[in-house]
Amino acid sequence: MATRLKHMAGAAAVAPLALLARVLDPPLRALQRVAGQGGMITFFLVPNMAIFGIFVLLPLCINFVYSMTAGPELFLAQRDWVGGAQYAKLLDCEDYTRPATCDEDLFWTAVWNTARFVVVQVTLLVVCATVTALILNRELRARGFWRAVFFFPVLLSPVVVGLIWRWILQRDGILNAAMLDLGLDPVNWLIERGWAFAATVGVTIWAHLGFYALILLAGLQAIPRDLYEAAEMDGTRPARMFWRITLPLLMPNLLVVIVLALIRAVQVFDEAYVLTGGGPGTATLYMTQYIYEVGFASLLKNPGLAAAASILMGGVLVVLTLVQLGLGRRGESKGKAR
Repeated sequence: MATRLKHMAGAAAVAPLALLARVLDPPLRALQRVAGQGGMITFFLVPNMAIFGIFVLLPLCINFVYSMTAGPELFLAQRDWVGGAQYAKLLDCEDYTRPATCDEDLFWTAVWNTARFVVVQVTLLVVCATVTALILNRELRARGFWRAVFFFPVLLSPVVVGLIWRWILQRDGILNAAMLDLGLDPVNWLIERGWAFAATVGVTIWAHLGFYALILLAGLQAIPRDLYEAAEMDGTRPARMFWRITLPLLMPNLLVVIVLALIRAVQVFDEAYVLTGGGPGTATLYMTQYIYEVGFASLLKNPGLAAAASILMGGVLVVLTLVQLGLGRRGESKGKAR
């Protein structure tokens, strides 16, 4: 009886879809006879490409046009055309390693802060995600529970993550209260420059670790167990199995993780802005916050300068992604040649 009820419920659920398919089948068959297989491919791609063009390509083109204009006005018709003056202002520097010598010193402060953040955060994130995936891939008690625990922070809003950790790390927060109970001196986690930078790195790793660990875990589970069994029979040590079997076969997933982590790290904003607001001073002022403040939050708004900074940041991201993909393909070609 229960099986019959299940079948009836399933049939009722798919009935509207089946009816829609029967209605659309005759016109689609007629269109295929006229347009052919290639025409049908175009027919199904056009809606997706239209959405992509409207919501991605068009805003990108508008942003590029904005970067060629100046003034605080929002509408393009009211803005003055200045050509590449905004880019020249951003790139006008005596010494790029010393932001104080640059015309737009806050831009280069944000650039170097972001570069340091990307190097530290992406390195630690990839290492932690790999170790986490290796542990979760083992035979553990309540393995499903632990996988859910590590993935749970990914489901939280970045703003919520920032608020939770600001509550924990502030001067009179939970962490300092626990340290006082243990007889330790409290630390100004969000006020001292070094600790504030470390806090933004640690919080973003905590927030996104589960997502990247899940990608690597999928790669680990795709590796045939026969390879490990054969290596064990040959007396291969676990460390050698990791370097000779696990890491090479995990490299495609690892490349995806590095590219995604790099893009997200360059665009860091939500957690850092809620956690420190860019402070203390400009210690945690990153590129996206600089673009936001110059374009929207500052009293002297300059959407053109913010647009130019975003175009430069996007160009750097494209170059870094292409370099990583090129290195990944080169490594795969070398592996196949061997």
